[in-house]
Amino acid sequence: MKATHFGAGNIGRGFIGLLLHQANYEIDFIDVNGKMIDEMNREQSYRVILANEERETFTVSGIKGINSVEAKEEAIESIATSDLVTTAVGPNILKFVAPLIAEGLKRRKETKGQPVNIIACENMVGGSSELQKYVLEHLNEEEKQWVKQNVGFPNAAVDRIVPNQKNERLLDVLVEPFYEWVIDQTGIKGSKPEIQGALFVDNLNAYIERKLFTVNTGHAATAYLGNLHGFKTIAESIEDEKIKNIVLGALEETGKVLISKHKFDGAEHYQYIEKIIKRFSNPFIIDDVQRVGRAPIRKLGSKDRLVAPALDFLSLFNEVPHHLVEVMAAALAFESKDDPESLELQKNIASNGVTKSFSEITGLDEHHILVESVVQAYQKLK
Repeated sequence: MKATHFGAGNIGRGFIGLLLHQANYEIDFIDVNGKMIDEMNREQSYRVILANEERETFTVSGIKGINSVEAKEEAIESIATSDLVTTAVGPNILKFVAPLIAEGLKRRKETKGQPVNIIACENMVGGSSELQKYVLEHLNEEEKQWVKQNVGFPNAAVDRIVPNQKNERLLDVLVEPFYEWVIDQTGIKGSKPEIQGALFVDNLNAYIERKLFTVNTGHAATAYLGNLHGFKTIAESIEDEKIKNIVLGALEETGKVLISKHKFDGAEHYQYIEKIIKRFSNPFIIDDVQRVGRAPIRKLGSKDRLVAPALDFLSLFNEVPHHLVEVMAAALAFESKDDPESLELQKNIASNGVTKSFSEITGLDEHHILVESVVQAYQKLK
């Protein structure tokens, strides 16, 4: 089997490329980075190293690099003949790879190729659907109809921390041991791709929300509480018992929401929470609390990782989620000279007061019980 993968960066090599290799795919990596592509064709393999004490190492072979600028024809032929196409290029780059994918699909149609699935493995909701929209813009009506019948664009949720790094060998990449690749099988055309390391589900939105309300909520909570107490890294912060208990309490609150809304198994979900806490405490991944905590205005939005599960908790259980409230108060106190959004937040609070500022960020009335609870917790911090 052969896969065509767009993006030879750390995520592409250390996450998607590794899982495709372990599923017995030969992989054509397509990228604009000539140095990376040349090295790939010279070495014909690379190593993925786990960020743990054992430094477990996997070798990924059966690879080829294709420079999408200098070898466009080769890239088109790869897409036309692959069993699977994936991307890990970043949400903003999808529109730039779409024309080449469209050309590959045109060739596939001309040669009567088999149905194929294209999966955007990006840190965004609905990445494959977004890519499909861009691809269709480059096709005529007949080609569009063929693509709609023969090409699946199943959405996916991906999760793996790849820390900042500098390795002796260019292609080697360090990744955390934990990963999750969840694929919406309702969007698949033809045969389901054989990827043993991926989870195929019918209800992808439930898994997207599980990640948002567990990984993202917990990460932000650890950052804001750690910063408040003078810690520098996520691992240091979560080792503090007081912080750990508040983070666990917040994730138990979000867990109650997820179990109620999506019918996750309770015991399995609490095991998932334990895995996430262990990820945060990994001493081999240096994650700065000020980096993780940046953009507090966005993260305090009504549809994001803190306020959204808190509102769900209120609605479902008619009770204030006190641990999430403590985290939101810490988020309101967050300030980093390297994060313009946090400076804007502190300026707003200084000018308008915390009640009005939080109310405007969330779109909630100043007398909403969640606003009043968070303001009270914030005042205790001060």
